[in-house]
Amino acid sequence: MTVGKIQQFGGDALALDADVRHEAQMREAVEKLVGKFGRLDIVVANAGINGVWAPIEDLKPHEWDETIETNLRGTYLTLHFCVPHLKAAGAGAIVVVSSINGTRTFTTPGATAYSATKAAQVAMVKQLALELGQHRIRVNAVCPGAIETNIFDNTNQRGRDDTSIPVEWPEGDIPLTGGKPGEPEDVADVVYFLISDAARHVTGSPVWIDGGQGLLR
Repeated sequence: MTVGKIQQFGGDALALDADVRHEAQMREAVEKLVGKFGRLDIVVANAGINGVWAPIEDLKPHEWDETIETNLRGTYLTLHFCVPHLKAAGAGAIVVVSSINGTRTFTTPGATAYSATKAAQVAMVKQLALELGQHRIRVNAVCPGAIETNIFDNTNQRGRDDTSIPVEWPEGDIPLTGGKPGEPEDVADVVYFLISDAARHVTGSPVWIDGGQGLLR
């Protein structure tokens, strides 16, 4: 579907099916991509899950591992296999999709594993901005707040009353929009800026896209 839309506007695209947790699948996907287009210039590490949100004593080890493997190992494998091709191209831009959770807010009930992965992603961005700067590869992060997506379809929350913070948030807790979540385009536009030449001197920076939501929490 997405490939078809790109082609309708005169672009070229390739759909790749890979589990970001699996080394062999990611290696093969990147090889196919570079094999078709000949080079790699831009990487957006966007795959992620909310996983299980539960009190730490109730969160099962395999549930913790699943969130860590998808959100953090997946980011690592994406960059592990893509960075050599960015270096070969002589420059590049990487954007990692993190979250306000773990970087600006810590009040989502039971989201310890999720927040840990999102904080770690920003740490990776800052570390790699220095490591890859000599190769003219920029590395930044976007940290969305509430956005209209289907991510809650893969969210399993238990024990909310045991971990929720006993405060009442003001009505319209996204100040910029009166409580309305952002749209995917709000994130995409910032990603587009970060990969463009307009952000040529921006690296190692997290950008929060939350309409001010994180400032209230």
